[in-house]
Amino acid sequence: MSAQQTFTVDVPGAVLTYDVRLPAGTSDAPPLFVLGSPMAASGFTQLLGHLDDRAVITFDPRGAERSTLAPDGEVSVELHADDFHRVVAAARPLIGDRPVDVFASSGGAVNVLPWVVAHPDELGTVVAHEPPLWALLEDRDVQRKVTADIVETYQRDGFGPAMAKFIQVSMQDAPLTEDYLALPAPDPAMFGLPTEDDGSRGDLLLDGNMRALPWFEPDLDALRRTGVRLLPAVGEQGPGTMPRRGGEALAAALGVEPVVFPGDHGGFASNEWSPDNDPAAFAARLREVLAG
Repeated sequence: MSAQQTFTVDVPGAVLTYDVRLPAGTSDAPPLFVLGSPMAASGFTQLLGHLDDRAVITFDPRGAERSTLAPDGEVSVELHADDFHRVVAAARPLIGDRPVDVFASSGGAVNVLPWVVAHPDELGTVVAHEPPLWALLEDRDVQRKVTADIVETYQRDGFGPAMAKFIQVSMQDAPLTEDYLALPAPDPAMFGLPTEDDGSRGDLLLDGNMRALPWFEPDLDALRRTGVRLLPAVGEQGPGTMPRRGGEALAAALGVEPVVFPGDHGGFASNEWSPDNDPAAFAARLREVLAG
């Protein structure tokens, strides 16, 4: 693959940084946009090393890493979706006019849905990998209460206590009941998190996505009408976890079977928490799925 080229594009309320990697030779494969939220481009580094057969776009969401959020800038599912559209438009001189394929992870797999509805002509195949879709879950009311408590904890006590609560709920492998709300708050030190509040706020996950995502209602009828090849996907590991259930629920709502990928929620990256994830196997499965 040729060297990465990095650019910025001004969008309402933010300046986005995006990267374009072109294959060393000619390629018949459509361009691929790899995105997440709050995960930025750096989180996909291992996966990108195995996707050298096509043009690939990555970017940092508004407010994450290299992308900045204006003091009065907002974060919402719809704004993220419009950001995707604007990044692709800016990258057209390098990637051409073909519809782009998309691999969207986690919150990105939620944010991509309004883009599918608004600009279906821009898109080929869209893989929505483990979208945390509160609205489609049987325990959505409890999940929303838990999420609201995490946001409130972040504003009151700071990053460590709030992130500890986020990690704790992310580990649950079954629908939540009201009893979950009565559990004691976890100790941030258990997860290697700071116990003191440093006073900083503005974390994209805890102060952005956690406010916006729980209330997003996908327009299922509009999604069905677009003609875009929209593929809800799940990891083979982690049954019962909330994002996996979100992927299964979206597939059921669209009348399709979820596509299964190797690994867990972040199966495209191997790390100390998920050492058995295999980015090469994940990339091979992604190429297979995109090829149809």
